[in-house]
Amino acid sequence: MKASVIGIVIGREYSTRVKKKSFLLTTFLVPILFAAMCILPALIMVGMKEESKSVAVIDESSIILPKLVDSEAVRFADLSSTPLDSVKNSLEALGYDAVLRISPLDEKTKSLSAEVYSVKPLGMELTENLNSRINSGIQDYRIASYGIDGLEQIMQDVKSDVRITSYTIGEDGKESVSESGVYMMVSMVLGIIIYMFIAMFGGMVMSSVIEEKSSRVVEVLVSSVKATELMFGKIIGIALVALTQFLLWIVLTFAIVSVAGAIAGPELMGGADPVELATQMGGEQAAEALSSAQSSDLGVIVSSLANMPIGKILICFVVFFVLGYMLYASLFAAVGSAVENEGDSNQLQMPLTIPILLGFFIAIYAFKAPDSPLVFWGSMIPFTSPIVMLARLPFGVPGWELILSIVLLALTFVLCAWFSAKIYRVGILMFGKKATWKDLWKWFRQK
Repeated sequence: MKASVIGIVIGREYSTRVKKKSFLLTTFLVPILFAAMCILPALIMVGMKEESKSVAVIDESSIILPKLVDSEAVRFADLSSTPLDSVKNSLEALGYDAVLRISPLDEKTKSLSAEVYSVKPLGMELTENLNSRINSGIQDYRIASYGIDGLEQIMQDVKSDVRITSYTIGEDGKESVSESGVYMMVSMVLGIIIYMFIAMFGGMVMSSVIEEKSSRVVEVLVSSVKATELMFGKIIGIALVALTQFLLWIVLTFAIVSVAGAIAGPELMGGADPVELATQMGGEQAAEALSSAQSSDLGVIVSSLANMPIGKILICFVVFFVLGYMLYASLFAAVGSAVENEGDSNQLQMPLTIPILLGFFIAIYAFKAPDSPLVFWGSMIPFTSPIVMLARLPFGVPGWELILSIVLLALTFVLCAWFSAKIYRVGILMFGKKATWKDLWKWFRQK
């Protein structure tokens, strides 16, 4: 192969793709989508606040009503002297959204029951609010029933709120603060990003190969350059296009969010619960991570971020992305050369997508046990290591493990690139037959 020829193919691939309308469209639409994903959940949370509810209360126990204090979300009215049926049958006429009935207190179990009746089903927030207040009233009654002076204060005094401050000891013996919630979030973000990059950009290579093969453009191209030169030029060219687009996404998304934040003001995020936002955007794991991080002081969070080896993480991100992308892109290129349309690629593509998905799921939970055997081997096996190793990095990875993982990944890429190139040079000119794994093996064995 000639480097100059590959350079020409790279230049052609890059210039052709960045001039496409689809490139320009996605370059500007995706940042808008990303910005919307950042802003809309906050707007939704602010808009989801219910109007104040009016609840009638019939308290036959006489211990719960004092706990039912009016707030912005709910107002209470004492109707204990009014029969329940008459209130239930005329809720709307009386101007109430619901009626809460508290049963008489059972002196033996020191407990009671509660029912709420409403014309429309109550929201979860109001229901949890009522449950909390009722349980608080029962708890206070039980404490008072022991007849011990100051028992309530004693119960408050014995409660403990100790938080562990975690320190990591470096090779030089220096101690540095390390908040697990912060490391957890960084780990998840790195794993998700590298998964998206490899899956998306690798699939882009396969689509490009299929497009040129189905349009017969490839027959003209291979008359001027070798098939392997075309394959590697295409892989590298698309990587450069993808990196260009990704950088533009970052800049444009940041600009859009900044402008929207400046227009909406601090009230935009101020009215939303960050943990609830994390649950909507990243699931329970993200919410757990953010909740853990929020339990620490801001200084601890900042110190944890400052003590991370940011330079090492960024360098490893580039290395694992490049090698991981090249590995999967070469395999996707081989699959693309064996089919004439994307519908026929599903059978051949499946064995490639399974390792990527497996690496993604391991990375999502890597923060729980970053040194467990499953996570360790996931960061060593080349087909999952680009994703899993990135998720392990914030928690510290021994140098020898990092080097070994990179070496294994690089060697596997060379082997797969050689394997894919032999298939590509034959498959790219094969038409009229749906290829199978048996066909790919025959093409590989051809000299």
